Amino acid sequence: MGEFVKLDPAALKALHEQNPRLMSYNIEFAEITGGTFWKAYTPGQVAGTEPFQVDMSGGLAAAYKDLMQVYPPANLYNEKLRKLAKEFGAVWVRVSGTWATKTYYDFDGKAGGKAPEGYLNTLTRAQWIGVLDFVKAIGAKLMVSVSACPGVYGTNEAPVPPWTPHEAEKLFKLSAEYGVPISASEFVNEASMLGDTGLPAGYTAADHARDQKIFYHWLKENYPDCLYVGPCSVGSDYSINAGTGTRKGGGLEQVVKTCSTADLMGDDPCPLDVFSYHYYNGLSERLASVRPNVHWLAEEALAEDYLAVALDCAQVYGRLRDKYCPGGELWVTESGDAGGGGDTWASTYLDVPRTLNEAGSFSAFTTGVIFHNTLTASDYAYLDRMTHDPRPNYFAVLLWTRLMGTMVYDTGEAIRTGAHVYAHSRKDGKEGAAYLIINNSETETTTVELPKAAERYTLAGKDGNKRAAVMTLNGKDLVLGEGDALPALEPVEQPAGKVELAPMTCTFFVL
Repeated sequence: MGEFVKLDPAALKALHEQNPRLMSYNIEFAEITGGTFWKAYTPGQVAGTEPFQVDMSGGLAAAYKDLMQVYPPANLYNEKLRKLAKEFGAVWVRVSGTWATKTYYDFDGKAGGKAPEGYLNTLTRAQWIGVLDFVKAIGAKLMVSVSACPGVYGTNEAPVPPWTPHEAEKLFKLSAEYGVPISASEFVNEASMLGDTGLPAGYTAADHARDQKIFYHWLKENYPDCLYVGPCSVGSDYSINAGTGTRKGGGLEQVVKTCSTADLMGDDPCPLDVFSYHYYNGLSERLASVRPNVHWLAEEALAEDYLAVALDCAQVYGRLRDKYCPGGELWVTESGDAGGGGDTWASTYLDVPRTLNEAGSFSAFTTGVIFHNTLTASDYAYLDRMTHDPRPNYFAVLLWTRLMGTMVYDTGEAIRTGAHVYAHSRKDGKEGAAYLIINNSETETTTVELPKAAERYTLAGKDGNKRAAVMTLNGKDLVLGEGDALPALEPVEQPAGKVELAPMTCTFFVL
């Protein structure tokens, strides 16, 4: 028997005001300069009809030829890309990634496109101005992380000398002079991975504790309006044990060494304006052979344990936020279904319940920003890299931003299979509430009782297929029309009384 939910806006209890830029996103640095990123899945792998296989017999490094591919620089002047990005409204755009840590800023052109010793790649003046023009065109705020590779330090061995801002100054100065200042910055991307994120091979957590203070004081002295966000932890403070935890294989810890947030902050912690971490629900099929115990199967993507990961992770890092940044916001500066470019179903409807559930549960827990990874890169992106056609998650988040206001309410409903219920104020400012109800049951209908007439927006996989590449809204396909026009995101009028929500659907009610 399915669940029953009775909506009662008068009984809602206010929790807090959410950051209006909650639903933000990343643009990978590798997209700006061009470079290697995760190889796209085949249509059969996306549909679940073709298995994903990679030969790990030669180790992770040897397997990269099957996991990665080289992409040209993205065109941020593309009219379609800008139009679709602007529809989200007020957002943060974070330009970062592992690639960012290894980049030389060749703004005077003297490097001629060839990375100097100790760097992996170069960023030209024109490429960075393309980022600034994009941020300005869509009315966003810009966040970055900075270069901190062996080329910056002048060594790839221990002991590593203190970080210096000679590269970072180029990036911040050009941005400020161009009229699009950097409004927030982390020191480095995924610092807890140390050398594996691009820092020198001899780099230690103690070096990071020292260097982020150097960066912080430089930032506040020269760019005092820029928020310092840190420490960008990933993978060490929260352990995911996917599904039954019975899968066998090697451990990622044997390939990538990580350290804790406490290690990164040290005994005399650096001040933080915002506390940041990265959340992925696990590792994708691309890396499942490396660490299968943190890879979820598609059959588990609607399960309670799977959907609980985002909130569990937020609660762990929320406690660390309270220790190192009391009173500050919690920012998930990378978020997605799976590290390693996303699972095979990341670009389908099957990831929509996870995405919307993360937004709802995070908002009920705390205030902050979720940076979805990414806008256009790899399978977890909102938009297809080549065509820029929107994927289901794009439309789901677009609906969230249009309907859900910033006041967050306690619904009084326990989270359970078939009834993940969240409520916010109405985005249009009118009296009432906007509800999100996720029926993650694959077999049971959820019954909702409405106290009065409401606008209903029900999302589902086309033809009932949870791995559909096309999502429907109230039964109508969500695809671009002529001239890349957005489909009408219109509700159906739902009378007062009881309404049934089909299995595997996500429904917004505005009343």
